[in-house]
Formats: sequence, structure tokens, C-alpha cells
Amino acid sequence: MSKRNITSELNGPQLEAVNTIEGPLLIIAGAGSGKTRVITCRIARMLEKGIPQHAILALTFTNKAAREMETRVKKLTGRKLQSLTVSTFHAFGLQIIRDEAELLGYRKNFSVYDETDRISLIKESLRECHMASAKVDLYALGRLFSNIKTGLAAWNGSGGKSGKAAAKPVVSADLKPVYEEYQHGLKVYNAVDFDDLLTIPLELFETNPEILGKYHHRYRYIMVDEFQDTSLIQYKLLRLLAGAGDAAAGREQGRTANVCVVGDDDQSIYSWRGANYENLLMFEKDFSGVKEIKLEQNYRSTSTILEAANGVISHNTSRKEKTLWSGTEGGKPIELFYPENESAEADFIASQIRHLMIMESFKYRDFGVLTRTNSLARNIEESFLSENIPYRVSGGTSFFQRKEIKDIISYLKLIANPDDDVSLLRIINTPRRGIGKTTIAALSDLARKNHSGIWDAVSRLNQARSGGQQGLFQDTKALTELEEFMALIETQRTEMLERKSQPGRPWALSQKVRSLVDRIDYWSYLVVEHGTEEKIARWKFGNIEYFIKMIENWERDPDNFDSGLYPWLNRISLITRDDGEEDGGDKVNLMTIHASKGLEFPAVFIAGAEQGLIPHERSIGDAENGEEGGSLEEERRLFYVAITRAREKLYITSCQKRRRLQNTADCAPSPFLGEIPEHLIEYHEPETTVDDEALAEDFFARIRAQFH
Repeated sequence: MSKRNITSELNGPQLEAVNTIEGPLLIIAGAGSGKTRVITCRIARMLEKGIPQHAILALTFTNKAAREMETRVKKLTGRKLQSLTVSTFHAFGLQIIRDEAELLGYRKNFSVYDETDRISLIKESLRECHMASAKVDLYALGRLFSNIKTGLAAWNGSGGKSGKAAAKPVVSADLKPVYEEYQHGLKVYNAVDFDDLLTIPLELFETNPEILGKYHHRYRYIMVDEFQDTSLIQYKLLRLLAGAGDAAAGREQGRTANVCVVGDDDQSIYSWRGANYENLLMFEKDFSGVKEIKLEQNYRSTSTILEAANGVISHNTSRKEKTLWSGTEGGKPIELFYPENESAEADFIASQIRHLMIMESFKYRDFGVLTRTNSLARNIEESFLSENIPYRVSGGTSFFQRKEIKDIISYLKLIANPDDDVSLLRIINTPRRGIGKTTIAALSDLARKNHSGIWDAVSRLNQARSGGQQGLFQDTKALTELEEFMALIETQRTEMLERKSQPGRPWALSQKVRSLVDRIDYWSYLVVEHGTEEKIARWKFGNIEYFIKMIENWERDPDNFDSGLYPWLNRISLITRDDGEEDGGDKVNLMTIHASKGLEFPAVFIAGAEQGLIPHERSIGDAENGEEGGSLEEERRLFYVAITRAREKLYITSCQKRRRLQNTADCAPSPFLGEIPEHLIEYHEPETTVDDEALAEDFFARIRAQFH
């Protein structure tokens, strides 16, 4: 392995970072500046210098990032890496708990509770404390317990304060017995939760100098990626492992902390889950002799996009000064469009995607469509569906994957195809009919025995009952419910597939779907499921109404020659199906801005750049209360992250009006738009129509010109 192989493609600051192995190092890596390349080359350089694999610890934030880092090092060095530790913080904490399980009072085969297990234990803890779980938002209570455990909140009367000066939010002490019962339950069941993967190792290190010394002695070279996203607990773990301060007992006298952290304070966007970008400042204070290297050359975006990003982020005061620059000079202007409403916004995005694919040979996967919240994606999904644009949703739930929408679609699929077992099992007891797990298990056994589907098994039970035979079990109520369920589906099938209007029966598919929703009384089901949270029930039912409206719009399309049930279901399946490819196949990427971090696309659309969305109305409220330095600056960082996802083209839309719940409100453009230098912006004029024939003719004319 030659020196040139590792460093031949590095610029000056990157090379300096790779060659700085000893001592504390802070790498400020701007967006698109090649930080992953620097980290992997740095590990390769360590191995080249004879540092043992087991002495290196590289920590990052996702399993995907850890795998990519390890794969790159293997490719660069040509070595097997059995002893190198490349891990997420939580996976590293899990390994520590496994190694020290007996000391910690756990059996070696302890469990890590997922969210479902955790909520179940919280319900049990409430019962033990004689509190009714039906009146408690279990997920909100879970978040409170998580905040208590990680130090983001405190019990009332135990040091927390209320008001503007509050260091931590306070939680009512009435809930403390439930929390203690929950913690006791974890021990009894030999289990840990996700937060424990950090808090238990930290407590272990703080109270057992010998154990800390063992890990400190092993990991003599530590690297942390995305350092601006570390929480206070993660920083404390790093500090102890690296030997900063008096707490790291057992460390060698005179040893320098060989720790490298890589991050960008301008991309710190996760304070809501405990991330603390001020860890960058604490690192400089806690580790003496820190060397700082800035990576400011961007390899991703045009200079136009970078100048826009710099213009925005320069308005933040709590940041390290840096200016990204690009070797790719110039670039297309940033296009800003003010559509009338969210429907016009979605249509603009879809039409521009089609335009760029025809005129500039873009592929679907070249587009990233970013929104501040997942709820803004609904109209965009509808427009993509209308234009037959395949897409995938990241960082949230696709409109078609929401439970209430999947329920109704499952009814339609079962009506279209009674042999669809997946759809049948989803809705056989939704809304609740008294068809329990015992009945469903018996139906599954009967289907397996007869090598048939479950619908056939239900038919056999009904036939046996009508012939005077009770069948597989004696639950007459369940048998009656099954008979009524089958009759419902068969009746709906007759009506859904009917192509001519009958007296008293609607003909349009949208009307039939609305009739189905009323027939199964889905609204009452939502009300019962969500108890006192009627607002949630209304929101979910509003999604169903929106789904029906989508069908109406599709039916009114003059180019739609068949608006029956089968074409509609096929349309949904073709557009939203999963290709099964790891990269998602050739699809437009529709995601929240948070989910886009670390990604890049040739063309990016930022939708909903309006006051109240970007920045979010919560941060505006903080600013009015004199707290601008916090969340409003984070919102600006979020907008900066969105801008820097674009490589070649950037479109930003800001609606003049937007529908919120049942009302339509006037919208003001995001104040961040005014921070983009004016000379970089081109205002997009709305187009009345996109002439497909003209676009196609122009496309083929350009192709013909290549052969003359």
C-alpha cells in the first residue's frame, strides 16, 4: 500500500487532516467537502503507520454510514478488518453492556426493548401504580421517560426550573413512581431500552475507574463523525474514553489524547433529539492543544448554489466562520416560484421534473424533493401519481402507507381479489368485529390444510354452518361475524364493479368508496381507537376524504378512459411499488429536509418555503420571546442543509395560500429567501400548460442534430 494510493486525490487541508494522527484534532467539514474520504484515508494512514486495528475506534450515527466507512477502508487498504471497531454510538454502548453484563447485574442474554416492548412495559407500570393507561398518551409518556433518563428533563423539585431561565423542562413528580416501576421492570425482565445503551456505559465509566481504564487503554485512537449531532451523554462518553479531565482514572501518565472529531456546526439540526452543537466549543476547551483544520472546498455544488448557501448561513451568529467554495464555477440561477396554492406547487414540481427529463436527460433518481414536514408531501404525491412519476418517501410515511389509507385500500384490494390474504388479514377485524386471534388462527390452519386462501376457508366454514355443522370451533358469535363480513365484501364487490348507474346506487368510483367508508363506519372506529384525542381521529378521517378526492380528480381527467376499480388499484401499485433494489431504483426522492442530510441530488426542489414552515412557527414563537439564538438559528441551518443538497439545479417554491386543516390561509414567503443574494435568483413565471408534443419534437430535433 503506497502513500500515493491513499493521498493522491486529496487537497491540501484534506491531506493535512489525514496526516495529523497524534493529538486532539477538530476537522470542520463543510457540506460536500469530502469528509468521509478524509476519515477513511485517515484510518488507512493509521494502519500504514503500524497502529493496530484494535486500538482504533470510529464512531458515527447510522449503521449505513458505519458499513460504508468500513467498506471504503477495506477497499483502500486491501485488508481484512476483524479487529477494527467502526460502529454507531448505540452499538458501541451495547457491546460494552454485553462485555460487562455480570458486573452490571444483567444476564448475558439480556434483551434490547424496541418501541413496542417499551410501550407495553409502560402500560404494565401504570397498572402496577393503579393508574389508568387509557387516559395516558403512552408515546408522550415514553418521551418524558427518555428525557428524564438522558438528562434532558428533571423531576419537579429536583433541580429543574420553569420559565425562560429553565435549564431543563420539569416533569410532574406524580409520574416518578411509574418511571421507577418501569426501570424496575426492565431489570426484572433482564432488558434494556435504547436510551440505556448510552446511559448505562456512561454510569459504568463514571463509577468504575478500573473498567474505564481498560477501555481507555485499548482505544488509543478515536474518531467521531457528525460530531455536531452528538448529545451531551455521547460527548461525556467520548471525553472519558479519550482521557480528558480527571475522571479518566487509570490512563497512562503524560499520554496525549489522540481523538479526532469531524463536524460542521452549520449542519446541526437535531437539537430536538438531544444533539448539542456546542460540543464543538467544549471539545476545544476540554482537550488542550487542539489543532483545527477547515475543509471548505465543496465537491458537490455549483458556485451559484454555494454562494446562496453562504448568504443564508452567514446570518447565524453562533457559528464558526467559514466560506464554502467550489471548483465548479457558475451554474444555473436558483429558480424561485410563488404558486397560488399547494396544488399548483405540486403540479409545478411534477411538470418541471418531466421537463428536465425530456430536455436535459435527467433520470427520476436525480431529483430530491424536500419538505419541512412530512404532511406537506401529500399534494406532491397526488401530483406524482397523476403524472405517473415513480417516487419513494424517506423520513416519514408515504400518504399511501398511512394506516387509515392502507385500511381502505385493503378493502378495495379484497373486493377486487378475494384471494388477497394480506389485505383480508389486515381488515378482517378493522373496524373491530369480534373476530379474534383464535378465529384467525383456525382460518389459517384450515387454509393450509386445504392448500387454499383464507377467503376459501371462510367460505367452507359458512357452508359447514349452513349445513348444520359447527365447523372447527364453537364460537357462534365469531362465525356470525365472519358470515356478515363475507356478505359485506360480496355486496361491495357487486356494487364496485357495476359499470352502469342503478336506481339509488352511485356510479362513480369515488362515490362508491365514500359509501364503503360509511358502510363500515370507519369514523366511529377512529373515535374509539383514539379516545379523547378527537383531533387525531379528525386528521385521519380527513386523509380518507383526501384519498376520495384524489379518485374524483382522476375520474375527471379527460384522458382517463377507464375509471374503474382495477385501473385505480393498478395505478397505485405501479407508482408506489417497491423495486426491491437497495437504492430504491429509478424513483424521485421525496423526503423531509432532516432525512436528506448526507445526501445529494443533481436537482433539488425545496417546497413550502413560507413563514411558519421554514422557519417553523414554533421557532418564530421562541424568537418573539427573546430566544432567537436557539431554534430560529437551527431552522436557518436546516434551510442551509436543504440548499446544499443540490449539485446543479435548485428550485424553491413558496405558496401564496395554503390549506391548513379546514381553512385556507394567506402565506408570507420565508424570511430566509431574502437572505439569498438577489443576483442568484431567477423568478419563475407560471406556465399555463406544458405542451408534451412540442417538448417531444424539440427533444427528437436535438437527437437528430447529433447525427448531422
